[in-house]
Amino acid sequence: MKTSTIPTLLGPDGMTSLREYAGYHGGGSGFGGQLRAWNPPSESVDAALLPNFTRGNARADDLVRNNGYAANAIQLHQDHIVGSFFRLSHRPSWRYLGIGEEEARAFSREVEAAWKEFAEDDCCCIDVERKRTFTMMIREGVAMHAFNGELFVQATWDTSSSRLFRTQFRMVSPKRISNPNNTGDSRNCRAGVQLNDSGAALGYYVSEDGYPGWMPQKWTWIPRELPGGRASFIHVFEPVEDGQTRGANVFYSVMEQMKMLDTLQNTQLQSAIVKAMYAATIESELDTQSAMDFILGANSQEQRDKLTGWIGEIAAYYAAAPVRLGGAKVPHLMPGDSLNLQTAQDTDNGYSVFEQSLLRYIAAGLGVSYEQLSRNYAQMSYSTARASANESWAYFMGRRKFVASRQASQMFLCWLEEAIVRRVVTLPPKARFSFQEARSAWGNCDWIGSGRMAIDGLKEVQEAVMLIEAGLSTYEKECAKRGDDYQEIFAQQVRETMERRAAGLKPPAWAAAAFESGLRQSTEEEKSDSRAA
Repeated sequence: MKTSTIPTLLGPDGMTSLREYAGYHGGGSGFGGQLRAWNPPSESVDAALLPNFTRGNARADDLVRNNGYAANAIQLHQDHIVGSFFRLSHRPSWRYLGIGEEEARAFSREVEAAWKEFAEDDCCCIDVERKRTFTMMIREGVAMHAFNGELFVQATWDTSSSRLFRTQFRMVSPKRISNPNNTGDSRNCRAGVQLNDSGAALGYYVSEDGYPGWMPQKWTWIPRELPGGRASFIHVFEPVEDGQTRGANVFYSVMEQMKMLDTLQNTQLQSAIVKAMYAATIESELDTQSAMDFILGANSQEQRDKLTGWIGEIAAYYAAAPVRLGGAKVPHLMPGDSLNLQTAQDTDNGYSVFEQSLLRYIAAGLGVSYEQLSRNYAQMSYSTARASANESWAYFMGRRKFVASRQASQMFLCWLEEAIVRRVVTLPPKARFSFQEARSAWGNCDWIGSGRMAIDGLKEVQEAVMLIEAGLSTYEKECAKRGDDYQEIFAQQVRETMERRAAGLKPPAWAAAAFESGLRQSTEEEKSDSRAA
């Protein structure tokens, strides 16, 4: 007896079953089998990153040094995340510490004043190399994180007694973090980082600077923390999944496109130069073999004599036949020669549109807007410029919080511990916890960097005023958006008002309007109270 078989329905490629198309296409062969040859391995982030880690960072370094767009991307990170002054806004957790708010504010004022004197000293005493102020170290850390994916800072102790504070810091290049003697990775030592069984870093192997030699010869192990809890080696990066040991630079996703764009620009420039270099060419009756002998040179004396004789004949002919028309030479060529005029052609040929497309792709991978990356703000309205700036601002604020602020806060904690021990600042006497018991609570702070770019200054100010008047924002937040500290603004306004009054000057218009508005509101409230009575 014959058994009937049910035919299997196939997909468009005639091979894949139709049932497979009912699932996620991304895990199958795709429409028409387009994805059949795409079979990337499923790897952990360390397995994907560390084997080519050194080469990837070296390529990123080369891009930043030799590619204008890459250098601009790093500059954007520094200018928008940090700016010219990375300002401390100390705010200890006074409720948790069991102190009053006024005590906490008084303590914060002392801390901020002492920190500024230490951190922004022009002598750069905060830096072991005596080259950087605190803000410069944060800018370098942000740049380092951008093109290396991570930053390293070593907290050190100055042995000299010539300065009040002994705490110092050393910026450490990620290139110097590697396994001793360049050995292979293991479970508990990967890319120069010693790990415990849970994956937490215990310490780092730092090599000496090998220059001017070829390779480092000595590695030093530096613990992550000292026994008392003080940070000894600061490592900041943003992991994308568990088990990640080192950071990945932002150029990985666009590195190939940036390099090809660089090559394309050089080729386009060479093409334009060649087209502009030759105004005309003369075609000669020489055969190919003779021309190649003349161009490449000849080893025999006979060939050299032929070349010399041929050039002499041409020179004698054209010297004896100078024909001019209105001051311009019109030569009569030798028999067999023809003059071809070269017309300068359009060197763009769609290149600008293609370059814009590549730059938009690169800007998306780097987290910045196309306009900022290319420095091209043409054909933009206020709305599009504001939307573009806001998108980049959100990205930069995330980087400020999780990169720059983390580096700054850990450095600040190291200094604050010494400042308390040396009694430069004094803890409130009624505090519930000591510094060692509540490091994070005593060192809690915000960092104010560069302000948001103002597309239209008038509209930005009007928006800030309306938000404050509507109760949707505060002076602290709005001043921070502009890169200022509201307490410094208020104190300066009080000083200026008193100085103007002492000099016999009228108060500014905004102060007079605010005074009249407050007086009018107070009068109306008094009248309403009297009616109610």
